Amino acid sequence: MQENNISRAKAQKPIVIEVAGEPLGVVVPQAEGFRFLAVKLPAFAIDGQHFPSVEKAHLAVSQAVRDHGTDIA
Repeated sequence: MQENNISRAKAQKPIVIEVAGEPLGVVVPQAEGFRFLAVKLPAFAIDGQHFPSVEKAHLAVSQAVRDHGTDIA
């Protein structure tokens, strides 16, 4: 099936967030920043949170991994 609105498809493309090379979730662009969606257990503590930038989301995921006590690498 082909996307009718190509610009909409590009605008909603998720960005993978990795810590130590391990993908832990994605951020989805929204009107006022980015929403984080977790895909691995250490990141579920911040699932659904909104961030002003991808960098802020990455920092929050890294902190969640540290707080969870998980050794990713």
